[in-house]
Amino acid sequence: MGKVDLTNYKSELGKRNQIKRLIWQIVWCIFAKPFPKRLGNSWKIFLLKLFGAKIHKTAVVYSSAKVYAPWNLEMEEYACLASQVDCYNVDKIFIGKHTTISQKSYLCTASHDISNGNFSLITAPIIIEESVWIAAASYIAPGVTVSKGAVVGATASVYKNVEAWNVVGGNPAIVLKIRKIK
Repeated sequence: MGKVDLTNYKSELGKRNQIKRLIWQIVWCIFAKPFPKRLGNSWKIFLLKLFGAKIHKTAVVYSSAKVYAPWNLEMEEYACLASQVDCYNVDKIFIGKHTTISQKSYLCTASHDISNGNFSLITAPIIIEESVWIAAASYIAPGVTVSKGAVVGATASVYKNVEAWNVVGGNPAIVLKIRKIK
């Protein structure tokens, strides 16, 4: 069996993905962004599902949230992407039940390989389990899992997994305390 040239195949996939993302961005800008805050949430969920998102009907996505690739997004019951969240989901992002991603947070599933002279793209999924709160303006890096019940403090930068019920903060994020539920 001879060598298979994947160059054209990858190039074609890249073009299709760009076209799909362009159509998605136009649809979101015209048919979702005009709705203020949480108004029209069912319609926004419909649009996300139309483009492949796996999203529960009780999830909330604010109009000003940016979703790079809806087909890589999964949100369970009562999960929330608040205002101006940037969901850069080149790879999969999973958001569990009763989890809030607060305003201006950045979920980033892609970076570049600095050991490669071409800085080739590398991706890794983000998993945010149930009952988690990602506070305002936080950064979650590629490949991170934020476990059940954890809290990421405002403006924290998370580069490593967060254990269940831990409260983390800072840059880089460190454990501040264990969350206790009354």
